[in-house]
Amino acid sequence: MLEKIGQFIIEAADIMGGYPLFFLLIGGGLFLFIRSGAVSLRRLPAAISELRRKPSGGSAEGQISSVQALASVVAATIGLGNIAGVAIALVLGGPGSIFWMWVSALVGMATKYHEGVLAIMYKGTDDRGNPQGGPMHIIEKGLGPKWKPLAVFFAVAGLFGTMCIMNANQLTEAFITTFTTPEGLQSNVFLSNIGAYIGLDNTGVYRLIFGIVISAIVAVVILGGIKRIASVATIMVPFMVGLYFLMVLYIIVTNLSGVPGVFKSIFTEAFNLKAGFGALAGIAIIGARRAALVNDAGIGTASLMHGASRNNEPVREGLVAMLGPSIDSGLVCTLTAIAILLCGNTDIEGVKGLEVAMKAFSAGIPGGDMLLMCIVICFAMSSMFSYSFYGTTCANYLFGTRFGKYYVWAYLASLVIFSVVPIEAAVGACDLFYALMAIPTMIALLLLSPKVNKATRQFFDKENTKKK
Repeated sequence: MLEKIGQFIIEAADIMGGYPLFFLLIGGGLFLFIRSGAVSLRRLPAAISELRRKPSGGSAEGQISSVQALASVVAATIGLGNIAGVAIALVLGGPGSIFWMWVSALVGMATKYHEGVLAIMYKGTDDRGNPQGGPMHIIEKGLGPKWKPLAVFFAVAGLFGTMCIMNANQLTEAFITTFTTPEGLQSNVFLSNIGAYIGLDNTGVYRLIFGIVISAIVAVVILGGIKRIASVATIMVPFMVGLYFLMVLYIIVTNLSGVPGVFKSIFTEAFNLKAGFGALAGIAIIGARRAALVNDAGIGTASLMHGASRNNEPVREGLVAMLGPSIDSGLVCTLTAIAILLCGNTDIEGVKGLEVAMKAFSAGIPGGDMLLMCIVICFAMSSMFSYSFYGTTCANYLFGTRFGKYYVWAYLASLVIFSVVPIEAAVGACDLFYALMAIPTMIALLLLSPKVNKATRQFFDKENTKKK
């Protein structure tokens, strides 16, 4: 029965996460990019300046600052998708898939700009009056009450799509690959005794125990609410990105002669027509699909976090929000791709993610697999912290805060469950719910884009007047 459910999820994800998701996210994002006058390129200096700007104070409602919101969003998006997701893209689509991840990052910045602007423009509240953001509030307040079914559709999909399915699964896989052997697991008497009672093999028991440990650690942070999550994120993000950059820099310096070939393969295979247009489309879709998991642009999660920001200026929030994809899909994913293409092997069968990356870093750096393990823990945990807030916000919208608070416990239980299931089903479930979340989010962004463009013109006209 479980195998049939898993196969159904994989097949549904292949349908929803194929051409529909590609045209929705890349096509829709490209429309927003052009319609906004290439906002992700033209306004990038202004976005960077926003990070240095001191908050103006005032009476803006919210629970965290704009920079904390960005750190929390980046903490969520810089997860195992930046390592395992990139490895999967390279295995399935080759180096050319990375080019399409870059395209997704560029248009994703424009998409996230719109999400950030609308999150403040149509900020909502829960039943206790606490400020909340997200596509459900954007849809209901921006498009009108008659669109509420679409808002509910997003919130329901968000309950499941924000459960950090892949992170729990791949973090468990990383520990098994790094610290155990098949022989060692099978001969472990403790695991065998437990397995005899619950009907799991030794590997399954190991996964279950590790999932419980993950859940307990995550609980310490997320039960403290959004302020604790944001505080932890602002510490973890600079540390883990900086350390990861130094690791890849070492691999580049020690393999300098191979770097030009890496970038050549990315560009040439992105448009390789030797296998036909169908193969080219497949490579582009694989890159876009993995990028959707990585940067979340157009999925709606960014507006959930930025809606909690203490900011009453929509454009300023949008500028901060659009930096997210440049960090995760632009910088971190490129670092991963370079390391794997220089030192790894992607010519293998099946869906292989973190295992490919671990072997590449082990080959490129003495003790690299252990160093990467530290990064993996930081990446995975930071994602789990922020995603719990996303799901809780959706639950509060659907059921009210009285019952929505129990979602946290369901979220913690899901970390245990998805530590045990096969990776193919985990990846499929993640892709499926992300695709379902993208539908209402992109509809709202596209329909409300004229209001975003108007607000953008007014803001920069005002800023230009101040400078004169």
